[in-house]
Amino acid sequence: MIQRLAGKIILLWGWKRIALAFLMGALASFALPPYDFFAVCFVSFPVLVWLIDGAVDNAGAGPIRRLLPAAMIGWWFGFGYFVFGLWWIGNALLVDAANFAWAIPLAILGLPAVLAIFYAFAAALARLFWSEGLGRILSLAFAFGVAEWLRSFVLTGFPWNAIGYAAMPVPVLMQSSVIVGLLAMNALAVLVFSMPALLAGRRDIRTGVILALVLVCAHAGYGFYRLQTTSLVAKGPNVRIVQPSIAQNLKFDAGARRDIFDKYLGMSAQPPKAGVAKPDVIVWPETAVPYILTKTPDALQAIADTLDDGQMLLAGAIRMEEPGGNQQPLYYNTIYSINGAGEIVGAADKVHLVPFGEYLPLEGILRSLGVSEVVEMPGGFTSGASRQSLKVNDRFVALPLICYEAIFPAELGYQGAPADAIINVTNDAWYGDTPGPYQHFRQAQLRAVEQGLPLVRAANNGLSAVVDPYGRIIDALALDAIGVIDAALPGKVQLPLSEALRRFQFLIVLSVFFAAVLAYFYRDRRRLG
Repeated sequence: MIQRLAGKIILLWGWKRIALAFLMGALASFALPPYDFFAVCFVSFPVLVWLIDGAVDNAGAGPIRRLLPAAMIGWWFGFGYFVFGLWWIGNALLVDAANFAWAIPLAILGLPAVLAIFYAFAAALARLFWSEGLGRILSLAFAFGVAEWLRSFVLTGFPWNAIGYAAMPVPVLMQSSVIVGLLAMNALAVLVFSMPALLAGRRDIRTGVILALVLVCAHAGYGFYRLQTTSLVAKGPNVRIVQPSIAQNLKFDAGARRDIFDKYLGMSAQPPKAGVAKPDVIVWPETAVPYILTKTPDALQAIADTLDDGQMLLAGAIRMEEPGGNQQPLYYNTIYSINGAGEIVGAADKVHLVPFGEYLPLEGILRSLGVSEVVEMPGGFTSGASRQSLKVNDRFVALPLICYEAIFPAELGYQGAPADAIINVTNDAWYGDTPGPYQHFRQAQLRAVEQGLPLVRAANNGLSAVVDPYGRIIDALALDAIGVIDAALPGKVQLPLSEALRRFQFLIVLSVFFAAVLAYFYRDRRRLG
């Protein structure tokens, strides 16, 4: 039955091939949060293999045209995956629909169309070394590993919903990331997900099944072992996360600023529940403060009146610098550290800004066409000079990540004192009750595992949480909930490999895959010759 099904898929032509590739990409997106139904990948990727099997080369054409049929299959697969995985981005443009509704098709269809180019490249690269049996599975896994690596940095990078996340839906399956990292996991995941394609043929079935079982058992077994041999104790400060769920349209309302600020102050001052220690550190979400604090001493005094002696506030805010002369002020997306006297004692600026959200690429051209950032500031936001650890007090140092900085595992290197925890502040109210906030949280959760640091995540409307360094949720608030989280922060853990060694592991995995791809490729060449 599988052979007959594969045969029909391989022989599909025209719009039916395109439609099936798109549907398989869309199906794969259900392996992502909040669905986490990773089993669909064991259907979508084998079908992708069979579709590439049927991407017949035109022997008389040049090298690019010979790979075009496979590239088109990869593009349509990627287009389906990214449309269904990222459609929620369009919700951000409805906050100010009068100015940005026209761009919704670009967000929902244009961005996926661009991202799908990486998967078109993967399919074409795989087809270049295509062979029979296990060789083509290895070729596809290698090609997706390269494509996802490119997606992590090309055009500033956008590794959102990398395929490897589908293989790490729960903490027990996240632990392998401390050994191989996300980049290698992308290739390994495609390898395992694609293995059922072998059942339609006669070659390498036993080898493929054994290899897949070994990888799955090692993946799950290491996670189970690591979680069973942990012993965490509360070594950090007591933290409070404030989640007020302020509607995004109110954040632009100047008349609502005082009410918003008072809400933060009131929730910060709430007494803890019986038996729960008073918080040492209070964390507010991204751009929580509705004022320029350096221009609003009354706001700093109100914070001082709210905090007890020894308490610290980490607050997302907009920071302004005035260069002087005729130059425009510079605005930064910042986390401030404020002590009980209302003094700003530290600040960390966002380094990796959101294209089109916080700044305009090709600004001169696009502004002349009437295009502006979604979060419009005079001249846009300015990127921080470098990522720095943020000293909160004498006993606690934070690694600050603002909003989608948490999706870049390769950019978490920082200067300053070693961090005790990740502080991730964000405002996902832009995206409403959609998969976006869940996907964002999962990626931040993986950063905690990879760094061996607990995560304190403060989101305006969720998902806010305290996560231990193994990715396990200690406490959390649901999307759109209003409340606070009080928790004792666990200590950090020693990682088996450094970030540099994990990157080296990625090179090892790709090198092994490529060597195996070449071996199968030339084996088939010799057999046919």
